[in-house]
Amino acid sequence: MTTIHLTHGEPVAAALRQALDANGRADRVIALPDDLTVGPLRDIDDPSDRGAARRAAFWQGLDSVPEMLTGGDCAALAALEADDANVVIWHTNAASDQLTLRRICYRLRNAPQRLNEVRLADSDVAGDAAVERLRARLPDAAPISVLRITRLALEWQETKFANGETRRWHDNTFTSGTWADLDQSIVAILGAAHEPWLAPTAIMAALRSCDADAPVSERVVLWRLHELAAAGELGLRDDMSAACALTQPPASMAAAHVPAPPSLPR
Repeated sequence: MTTIHLTHGEPVAAALRQALDANGRADRVIALPDDLTVGPLRDIDDPSDRGAARRAAFWQGLDSVPEMLTGGDCAALAALEADDANVVIWHTNAASDQLTLRRICYRLRNAPQRLNEVRLADSDVAGDAAVERLRARLPDAAPISVLRITRLALEWQETKFANGETRRWHDNTFTSGTWADLDQSIVAILGAAHEPWLAPTAIMAALRSCDADAPVSERVVLWRLHELAAAGELGLRDDMSAACALTQPPASMAAAHVPAPPSLPR
């Protein structure tokens, strides 16, 4: 029987393909790139695709996001449901990986015998040695118990129902947050900065430093900077590569407004 390996994100998938190739294995590797830590989730697995359409609209509102990001994940999971191959889920303890794990377990909960996992440390997927580390972990794929699959599937259902704007993973528990929470942290970082302007990468680093569980992907931070600038909460430099806290808007401020994501009924 063939084996399909699943990861969150293409970088880990690319390293895993190299690791499998080095061992002479032709297993398929599928990356699920959708970052489930942000944006609407309710009905994302609905056969009518209503939730997937809402989620796709959310990502499209952030600019520079492929339209098929959400649809590709949904199509890949639907194909897995129709297949009978063994599945190995490779995941770290990052929130995005843990949400992806739960979603896969939910989608394949009726075929628990197919599900296996490899639990990774962050160091396993970092740096130039990632391929060799993943190659060393190939024998570690182990079945996921029916009880664990049931629990993970239930946690995914609960997370979808909560339908928060952001999601954090701390002490083995997911909590929902709002864009206002993230915005407040960004403004506080800019206000406390010793530099007149901070690049988005510096803001991301500061967010991780003060809150390791914050959803701080680059596209999300850039979107929130644009939204805050449009609301007059901060200034963006003309080249859009840096931001500063405002007491009053500078004459050179240029802010491109990015549409807010669609709201969902609670």
